[in-house]
Amino acid sequence: MPDRPSELTVRGLLLGIVITFIFTAANVYFGLKAGLTFATSIPAAVISMALLSRFKNTTIEENNIVQTVASSAGAISSVIFVLPGLIMVGWWNGFPYWTTMTICALGGVLGVMYSIPLRRALVTDSDLPYPEGVACAEVLKVGFQEADAGQAAEENRKGLMAILTGAVVSAGFSLVIASQLFAAEVQRFFRLGEGGRGGATGYTFALSFALLAVGHLVGLWVGIASLLGAAIAWVVAVPYFSGLQDAASNGAIPEAAKLAVTVWKEKVRYIGAGAIGVAAIWTLIKLAQPVTAGLRAAMAASRKRKAGQGASLPRTEQDIPIGWVAAITAVCMLPIGFILAQFAQGAGLGEQVGLLVIGGVAYVALMSFFVSAVCGYMAGLVGSSNSPLSGVGILVVIGISLLLVSVIKPLVPASLHPALVAFALFVTAVVIAVAVIANDNMQDLKTGQLVDATPWRQQVALVIGVVAGALVIPPVLDLLNQAYGFTGAPGADPAKALAAPQAALISALAKGVIQGDLNWNLIGIGALIGVVMIVVDALLRKNVKGASMPPLAVGLGIYLPTSTTLMISIGAIVGHIYERRAERSAKPEFSKQLGVLLASGMIVGEGLLGVIIAALVVFSGQDFPLGLVGGEFTEHYGVWLGGVGFAAVVFVVYRWILRQGGVAKG
Repeated sequence: MPDRPSELTVRGLLLGIVITFIFTAANVYFGLKAGLTFATSIPAAVISMALLSRFKNTTIEENNIVQTVASSAGAISSVIFVLPGLIMVGWWNGFPYWTTMTICALGGVLGVMYSIPLRRALVTDSDLPYPEGVACAEVLKVGFQEADAGQAAEENRKGLMAILTGAVVSAGFSLVIASQLFAAEVQRFFRLGEGGRGGATGYTFALSFALLAVGHLVGLWVGIASLLGAAIAWVVAVPYFSGLQDAASNGAIPEAAKLAVTVWKEKVRYIGAGAIGVAAIWTLIKLAQPVTAGLRAAMAASRKRKAGQGASLPRTEQDIPIGWVAAITAVCMLPIGFILAQFAQGAGLGEQVGLLVIGGVAYVALMSFFVSAVCGYMAGLVGSSNSPLSGVGILVVIGISLLLVSVIKPLVPASLHPALVAFALFVTAVVIAVAVIANDNMQDLKTGQLVDATPWRQQVALVIGVVAGALVIPPVLDLLNQAYGFTGAPGADPAKALAAPQAALISALAKGVIQGDLNWNLIGIGALIGVVMIVVDALLRKNVKGASMPPLAVGLGIYLPTSTTLMISIGAIVGHIYERRAERSAKPEFSKQLGVLLASGMIVGEGLLGVIIAALVVFSGQDFPLGLVGGEFTEHYGVWLGGVGFAAVVFVVYRWILRQGGVAKG
């Protein structure tokens, strides 16, 4: 089968890079606010088809390259799950541009390389569903229906309108919240005992269309699992531990909200960490055999090329040669070793720099491959937006921290222990940068498989996208740090600081392991919950068609704030109701795709407006530069106005998008 000349094109790469810049900025903000990032492949594919359709010679493969480049925006931005931890522990005051960019770029390139030998195991020879990869392929196929070009053009137009409508709705609602006419969330905390004593608990609903959209995308069972995790945390764990703490308070009666949130941060989230860690380890165990088979297949393909039989490989099975993969991987390790050495020298660990660099590079090389396999598998199972980046981050930071404790800590004075914490976070950031791209690339390769694309061209495109995304991340991080700061960081205002929940947890774990005060009992409780959830998940999958209880989602429900978890669960229910209605429309699959595109637009719109407002905060010097009222009005009337307005807009916009799908002629 001949190569298709319009697959890897300059215009496709340039369009993908522009989309990457925009979506990376949105994802960085949203990830720091909610602890989640979103996959950008589907909206990128729709935008690509809408723009490239103006050219006569565009192909489905060229549009696939655009979404492949742009998908890196949903991936490399996930390094925010670690890097803000260096601010939180007081090691950095800002984000050094070249250091941050290099971590993202080198880690991302390694992620592409590690995904290549995993492709056959996790994509070609796998029955994993890849929800986002399959959905993106379907969107591309709809745009290139040869039987009815007019219908395809109309469906492309409606798809683009769905994205734009979602973006305008979410950005507009966020703008009203920024004016303080609407409250940003609905919350209530209360005591469970009499007379203001006893345990405390509560709930918070963030009035966020982006979170609602995330719930729509991850699906009903992930939403139910997250809700179960929230119930474990706030119905069981928080009341229990807050009751114990209240009993030991020597007569003082702390405010319910303060008591509940403090207990959740200092105790309950570690239970979630244990559950997430067990889920990630279980995934590794299940992957051992298919990953080994994939490596054998990659080596066999390499031997064919060396024997002059490369032409016998189908075009759709041609990866970047394994020899090139090995060479690029080795070359990337050199600058990684250099930045680790530079960091160690700057941290006062010069006498141990040799051990730190050799051990750090070896840890990055080996651990990155393992977590790439975990993330790739979970991306295939539940989608990139819900892959276990938090779980693997926990495993990675605990692993490197334990190594530093056993090898380096005895060699340095106590005054340098904070430097070891910072070094552990730095190494973890590199590994996470590798893992997130490998995770994302699996979805892209699945899309490519379904649209007859060439794997090596996609792999080259993703490398380009990774570098483009890496250029944007440092200034956006700096902007958000100046505008809001991060919860728990020195000098940050808790009232407006971004939660950055994964970075907070991972930095707390590093400090706990290295300083020796980590509560392993809480992590053990979480691990036990994780084991129980693995059993429950297996029983559900075996006995109830379509049912599951992802252990990772349960763990996330425990340690993410209810402001995130509850709205995601609502979004999952809303999305499920929408899809049930869509099944009765004139074109069910097209109607479902419009729902996915609407949700993607909601995430993009809120994320981009968040970055814009952050810039206004920085340059105006005001906390609420768009505020019209505030104070008592927002606290009282704004809550009701926001809640009712949110529900009304959800109803109207979903009804509208359902009608858009219903009028499509089949």
